[in-house]
Amino acid sequence: MAEKSGEAGSRGGLFGAGGRFKGGTDPIMEKFNESINFDKRMWAQDLRGSIAYAKAIEKVGILTAEESSTIVSGLEKVHAEWASDSFVLQPGDEDIHTANERRLTEIIGPLGGKLHTGRSRNDQVATDTRLWIVEAERDILKDMATLLHAASEFSREHIDVLMAGYTHLQPAQPIRFGHWLMSHMAALMRDAERLKELIPRANQCPLGSGALAGNAFGVDREFLAQELGFEGVTANSLDSVCDRDFVAEFLMWHALMLTHLSQFAEDLIINNMLKCVDMDDAYATGSSLMPQKKNPDALELLRGKAGVALGRSVGLMATLKGLPRAYNKDLQEDKVPLFDAVDTVKDCLAIATGVIVTMRPNPKMLMKALCPEMLATDLADYLVRRGVPFRETHHISGACVRLAEEQEVSIDTLTLEQLQKIDSRFEEDVLKVWDYVASVERKSSIGGTSKARVLEQVENCIAFAKTL
Repeated sequence: MAEKSGEAGSRGGLFGAGGRFKGGTDPIMEKFNESINFDKRMWAQDLRGSIAYAKAIEKVGILTAEESSTIVSGLEKVHAEWASDSFVLQPGDEDIHTANERRLTEIIGPLGGKLHTGRSRNDQVATDTRLWIVEAERDILKDMATLLHAASEFSREHIDVLMAGYTHLQPAQPIRFGHWLMSHMAALMRDAERLKELIPRANQCPLGSGALAGNAFGVDREFLAQELGFEGVTANSLDSVCDRDFVAEFLMWHALMLTHLSQFAEDLIINNMLKCVDMDDAYATGSSLMPQKKNPDALELLRGKAGVALGRSVGLMATLKGLPRAYNKDLQEDKVPLFDAVDTVKDCLAIATGVIVTMRPNPKMLMKALCPEMLATDLADYLVRRGVPFRETHHISGACVRLAEEQEVSIDTLTLEQLQKIDSRFEEDVLKVWDYVASVERKSSIGGTSKARVLEQVENCIAFAKTL
């Protein structure tokens, strides 16, 4: 697409001399006011809305069938120019709506001026933005399906790899590597469910609401909704032109989803530092000074994006909170954070998917991170299975941990005699407790870290991804 040509300071065809305004705008004001540099991303949605609106006003007699056909044909030519990157912006093209209308009029003549009958840029931009965001949300769901499927298959491939599970960043209990990875996919599955729930609320048609009071020519709004693929029409014209809940919801959603990716990235950064997981060179960078460095920059950027995402969400909410009914130009400020949010989400999902399918867990180092003290709960459970109340076995196991610490030995090296001095109910088979695989296999309830349960989570995740 070519850049603007000509002189600055004009009002263009929409607010030209002879109407409400006598002179041109201050060039600084023109630049300050325009949104074409970012809302041109919605060119296709704007043209779709205009084609549907031309058909709607033909139905109520504003346009003849021939005029409607001419306008639609002209709009299709404008579409072809955008698609071929030959559309030329001009001074006065304040936004995507005025740019498309200006070019339409150049192509078909004054008839193009009829298209805006009964329509306002207020309901036009609301329509464009809803169409754009619904398409973006559906695309993101496909990206999430790819990530979920890839992570599930990776978990299946490495199902026999064990690792340390942590709470408070302290060694807690042994788990399967696949169980850890699927824990992050569980959060992303919730994110995908939430995103699916946003679409029906966003996918409502505001076109035909006019500037605020409604359409004076009785256009069929349900026809418009059907033509544009909306699920319904918005209920109140005042609310229709100033409602940006669907943008705010998406920004809140992307802040939470990127928070989950940030947590995943942090886990991997730690495991990479411990040499438990090797990152592929494709997702790492070096140091300008230190030749040995291999920095997990992809993961650090995933972690960093979450903070910026939260800022976008809070920023738009602050913009919305003081707005009176109905449309105010403040609402123009929704586009940049929205577009940036969608771009960031898609980039982060692609990066996360690439990181997962190329990373290499190091079973030897992951096992090295395990320690017998992580089986202290299994020691307590041993006595529970012999009828001892857990609160009592917890203290008994704790006493065994203390004894090992005092003697500066590993807990699994305590002899049966030493254990029986702490509690006589320990028997010879207690020594079988010190088995990491047996420990994870005992966690066999739904959602647990036993092999069967992790594979169950894998299958459930794959099935879910197919629904997105």
